[in-house]
Amino acid sequence: QVQLVESGGGSVQAGGSLRLSCAASGYTVSSGCMGWFRQAPEKGREGVAAIDSAGGTVYADSVKGRFTISQDNAKNTLYLQRNSLKTENTNMYYCAASNSYDCRWWGHLTWYNYWGQGTQVTVSS
Repeated sequence: QVQLVESGGGSVQAGGSLRLSCAASGYTVSSGCMGWFRQAPEKGREGVAAIDSAGGTVYADSVKGRFTISQDNAKNTLYLQRNSLKTENTNMYYCAASNSYDCRWWGHLTWYNYWGQGTQVTVSS
């Protein structure tokens, strides 16, 4: 079975750095579109970034230049990085994987076939 396990969340001081990991099992990170989503309390899940099977990346307009999505094929792991964290980055973060090789509909929840359980990130000032 496919399993996505996020890690790296927790409490972080504003201005600090974030590096979330998504370890995949039963799924090859280079085989399809993978994305990171975030969700604040009482709000819908929002796409942050995605990476396709060729390594091409796409970011939400609101986060360009702030987040970096990457993957390590050897470790079969997806990453999300950000420096200079702000309190607005406080969210539950989810990793998602699609059977589609491209990310043309990366911001749509239904584009993804598999989801991690999420990891909470709390940024304090």
